[in-house]
Amino acid sequence: MSEPALTDFKVIIFDCYGTLADWETGIFNALQPLLARFPSSAQWSRKEALLAFTEIEKDLQRKDPGMLYCDLLSNAHAVLAEGLRDNDVPAASLKSLDNHTDFGQSIKDWPIFPDTCDALRDLQKHYKLVILSNVDHNSFASTHAKLSQDTSHPSLYARPLLDANAQWLPQNTPDSRSPFSLILTAQDTGAYKPDPRGMLFALDIIQKQFGIGKEQVLVVAQSLYHDVEPSSKLDVHSVWINRQGACMGLETLGESPKWLKSFETLGEMAEAVKAEKPEA
Repeated sequence: MSEPALTDFKVIIFDCYGTLADWETGIFNALQPLLARFPSSAQWSRKEALLAFTEIEKDLQRKDPGMLYCDLLSNAHAVLAEGLRDNDVPAASLKSLDNHTDFGQSIKDWPIFPDTCDALRDLQKHYKLVILSNVDHNSFASTHAKLSQDTSHPSLYARPLLDANAQWLPQNTPDSRSPFSLILTAQDTGAYKPDPRGMLFALDIIQKQFGIGKEQVLVVAQSLYHDVEPSSKLDVHSVWINRQGACMGLETLGESPKWLKSFETLGEMAEAVKAEKPEA
């Protein structure tokens, strides 16, 4: 049986941070005040800093999947600070290290990849776009406004006050420019990827909300560890956005997770979709 074409699918489930937003730059920039205070970490490369941080983050996600992501970031920053404090002499006072909450709130400053927004508008013509992200509702709001290219109206991109079991359907919000039909976060699913509960939750909602089964769902993500590999295990097709220079989320690269296609940017994928259906 031949492989399906990109346009055979009806829904795209996006990872956000790493795929649509440049979380590596965002995290590395936000770590600078801490890293600069210790002689050892001040010499770390970008890759060394990010890998040290992500191992702490993953450990906390496994231990407490119910923790809001902003709090998890704060706690990960605190663990990293404590580890540096135990192994090095700070170049400044210990009191100045206690900016963990600021780091936890830094998501609003994480940049969007330059190809993302135009690609989302193009892909929106062919698919229902869904977010499944290891984030919390409040932290995603600023990113959502950026992805919608409408940062002047932030209230339109925050999760509405809904019943706890209701779904976040941005396109039901009047005047919203959101490209997404559904937004799901770890706060909704109760699990951090790569825990399969998140993807299973998303597939169930997509079936109930849109009447679309997993055979017509395509996962698009940069992280092999968080998204591509667990999707493959659930027999869900995926596209790997192989962001050049990225170092996070590649733990399973040597295990050859199965992806349908690979592109270096989301913009390249959008062009490939247009090439399959140029009339759309």
